[in-house]
Amino acid sequence: MMSENLATALNEQMNNEFAAAQTYLSMASYCEYRNYSGFAHFFLQQVEEERMHAMKIYSYLNDRGFRAVISSIPAPTTSFDNLLNTFEVSLQQEKEVTKSFYRIMDIAWEEKEHATISFLNWFLDEQVEEEATFDTHIEYLKRLGEDKNALFIYEKELGQRQFSEE
Repeated sequence: MMSENLATALNEQMNNEFAAAQTYLSMASYCEYRNYSGFAHFFLQQVEEERMHAMKIYSYLNDRGFRAVISSIPAPTTSFDNLLNTFEVSLQQEKEVTKSFYRIMDIAWEEKEHATISFLNWFLDEQVEEEATFDTHIEYLKRLGEDKNALFIYEKELGQRQFSEE
């Protein structure tokens, strides 16, 4: 049976996922303002992904007999140095999310809460993908430098991304 301690940690993470969505929305707004609509689209897809993550935790808590408690979240960062910086901030955010899931997994292991361990494995796999994705985008943007034509093509590619819940 899941403990109150573990449920509290999951509630905190659910709210962290909603906060991450707000940060990605802020990044989308920054990109849109700078006329990088393809990059804005990419971040809007991230918003949907983070909201889906939060809702997975919401459903899990309720399925396990605990109330999902929605709390206030801090205002997201709204100032970015440049396009590359949005991806660097994103990677750092994802690394913090990974640490948070590790902490929750540690609690689940200590409590031998096998159902939650199974549930959390999906998120840990997802975090590997998230960090790799942002690391790749950072490397691409560094390689592109000030090549406006390459940036245009890359932006078009990112503008094609479609979020899928799978």
